[in-house]
Amino acid sequence: MSVATARAVTIRTRSLEKHYGENIAVQPLDLEVRQGEVFGLLGPNGAGKTTTILMLLGLTEPTAGSAEVLGLDPARNPLQVKRFVGYLPDNVGFYSGMTGRQNLRYTARLNGVPKDVAAERIDGLLDRVGLASAGDDYVDTYSRGMLQRLGVADALVKDPLVLILDEPTTSIDPIGVAETLDLVRELAHDKGVSVLLSSHLLHQVQQVCDRIAIFVKGTVAATGTVAELAGQQEAGAQIQIEVGADGEPDAVAATLRAVPGVTDVEHEPGDARIWVVTGEPDIRGRLAQALVGAGQIPWQLRNRGMDLDEIYQRYFAALADRQALELDTEDEPEPEPVNA
Repeated sequence: MSVATARAVTIRTRSLEKHYGENIAVQPLDLEVRQGEVFGLLGPNGAGKTTTILMLLGLTEPTAGSAEVLGLDPARNPLQVKRFVGYLPDNVGFYSGMTGRQNLRYTARLNGVPKDVAAERIDGLLDRVGLASAGDDYVDTYSRGMLQRLGVADALVKDPLVLILDEPTTSIDPIGVAETLDLVRELAHDKGVSVLLSSHLLHQVQQVCDRIAIFVKGTVAATGTVAELAGQQEAGAQIQIEVGADGEPDAVAATLRAVPGVTDVEHEPGDARIWVVTGEPDIRGRLAQALVGAGQIPWQLRNRGMDLDEIYQRYFAALADRQALELDTEDEPEPEPVNA
């Protein structure tokens, strides 16, 4: 876990909700984002991520609950919050009749950044986001990816304490994505900026985020590091471990099956040198010890379910199961009254 876990909380929500008529966009939400960490909001479009961000910025009022950003209530003090928070929306917009540099100067002026400080900062930001050679071109000549890069620079002009990024790598080429994620990591881990990053791209979230909240239909299904999310299983749940070891296949399989707590051993399809072992959550050490004791030295012991994609799908599947159970319960007929 990031060292940010010991730092001050910069964003906090308590039972935060947003309703649009009958539609519940965000169900009671409790989150904490700490100084110097990258916190990911992961979920598909319509899961409630952007609505949560808008409430944190004071751009929409919560239906219930509370939010604090740097100790300020966004609903009551939206302008103060905006002084310290850089924001990159999903659909970034600029003045097309101005150059990229002029747009950044305008943002700097709105935020009270002195001219000399702004000039130096803008030069550095244009270079950092790969727009040094295009900074004096009009933005109506920019591609979608270039506009997104300019949006990152625009969010950083005020030198914010908190940075909120809504789908920051949309339409950016692979090199630009890597550079943007590097910049996000640097801002958080080297400069202490709190970064709240919303995305539906699992691989990028896993690359850059210290902690993650998985959004599913307006609610947060789970929060934690990738390792913590992978370990959040129901009581009695079993795990699967991919095992590769030297030795005669049948002998290795026999060794694995004899380990206490193992319930199943199968060959990995397409690779006869790897077995998939199912068993109790704490069997990993026992597997290694048994193999070494039998002279079948293990060269692979990989927990399945540690990839964010696997974790993500597991929480969605769990929600679908719960909803199906609720529907079954609702469809059950009312019991007939019993006459005394």
